[in-house]
Amino acid sequence: MRFQHLQEWLRWQETLHPRAIDPGLERVSRVARVLGLDRPDCLTLTIAGTNGKGSSVAYAESILRAAGYRTGTYTSPHLLRYNERIRIDGAECSDGDLVRAFDAIDGARGQSTLSYFEFGTLAALYLCREAAVDVQILEVGLGGRLDAVNLLDADVALVSSIGMDHAEWLGHDLESIGREKAGIFRAERAAIFADATMPDSIAEVATARGSRLLRAGEDYHWSETDAGSWQWQDDARCLMALPAPGIPGAVQIANAAGVVAALGQLPLRIEEHAIREGLAGTRLSGRLQRLSGPVEWLLDVAHNADSARVLSQWLATHPVAGRRLAVIGLMRRKDPIAVLEPLMPYVDGWLLLDLQDPEAWTPAELAGHLPVGGVLQQGDAAALVGAADGMLQASDQLVVCGSFRTVEQMLLKRHETRQVIPAAVDTASR
Repeated sequence: MRFQHLQEWLRWQETLHPRAIDPGLERVSRVARVLGLDRPDCLTLTIAGTNGKGSSVAYAESILRAAGYRTGTYTSPHLLRYNERIRIDGAECSDGDLVRAFDAIDGARGQSTLSYFEFGTLAALYLCREAAVDVQILEVGLGGRLDAVNLLDADVALVSSIGMDHAEWLGHDLESIGREKAGIFRAERAAIFADATMPDSIAEVATARGSRLLRAGEDYHWSETDAGSWQWQDDARCLMALPAPGIPGAVQIANAAGVVAALGQLPLRIEEHAIREGLAGTRLSGRLQRLSGPVEWLLDVAHNADSARVLSQWLATHPVAGRRLAVIGLMRRKDPIAVLEPLMPYVDGWLLLDLQDPEAWTPAELAGHLPVGGVLQQGDAAALVGAADGMLQASDQLVVCGSFRTVEQMLLKRHETRQVIPAAVDTASR
C-alpha cells in the first residue's frame, strides 16, 4: 500500500495529476472498467445543477432510507471532513474504508494519472459496490457531460437548476451551461428538470439523446398551501399536505419536488409515508444551518448569485432583534458584486475572511465592493471569531457565507475557541 493514512493519500492525490480540474471521461472510465465499476449492480440516480444538488442528494437519501432501501451517496466538496463525501446508509465512510478503496484504485490505474475528484468518484463507486447498496445517489461536480460521475449510465438523471457559475469551464450563458449539465441524460431513461425556468438547451439535449424529459410545472406540479404544507402531483399520483422539507429555505420545496419526481421513475416501491418521513427528516450542514450559543450563527455556503439571493430572501423574512454581522470569503472565480449586493440590505457590518489563497479575493479587494465604513474587521478565522465574540450579544446574529472553505474555517476556529465538537446539524434554534 502506497500510504497508510487518509491525509497522506489526499495530499498525494492533489499532486498526482498536472491539473486540479481536467474535464474528460477517458482516464477515469478506463480505471473504472479495470475495477468493474462501470456497470454497477445497483440503481444509479445522478444529480447535476448549479444550485440545489447537495440538498437534492440529501432528500433522495432520506426518502429512500425511510422506504427501507440501502443507499450510497457521493457529494462534494466536504465541509469539515473528507469522509462526508461518501456515505453508506447515512453513515460517513471511515478512514480505513477510504484508504482501502484508494489503494485498489491506485493498483488499477497503471500509468494513468487521476485527479483528486476522479479518485473520490471511483472510491464512491467502489465502496457502494462493496456495501451492496440498492441505490447509489451521485452528485455531479461542476459540470455534467465531462464530469467523472458521468462515466455511468444513470437510471434516472436530475438537473436541479441552471444558473451562472463556473463560466470558465461551462460557458458564459445559460444555454451553454444547460447543455453541459444535460450531458448526464441517457436514451430512453427519465431526465428530470426541477426548476421553474429551463434553458432551451435542456430540451434539445433530451430530444437528441432520446431521454424522457419530465419538467417541473408541466409533467409534475407542486404548490404550497395556507397551512404551511405543500402538495405534489403528476398524472399518476397526488400527494397532499406534505410536510415542509427539513432543510430551510424557500427554494427547498422545488428541490424536494424534483426528487419526488425522480424517485418515482426508479423501479422501486416508495410508499407515501416514506416520502413524508424522509422529507421532514432531511438535514444538511451548511445550508441555512443555525447554531445556537451565546450568539446565534447562521451558516450558508452560498457562493454565487442565485444562492446569495436565496440567502437574502431568508434573511429578509427572519429579522433579528439586534445586529446582524456577516463573515464572508470568496474565491476569485466568483463575482463578488453578484454575491454581496443581495445581502447588503440585511447586513449591518462585514467581517472579511482572509482565505490565504492566491485564488481567493483578498479582504482589501472585497472591501472595495462594500459601503464605506461597513467593514468592521479583516483577517484570518481566529481574528474574526475573536472580533465577533467581542462585538455581538445575545440578540445579534453572525452570518457565515461565501464558500465551503469560509464556513469550514470559521467552524473549526469556533470549535477551538469553545472546545466543543462542531455539530453536523444543530436544529435547536430552527
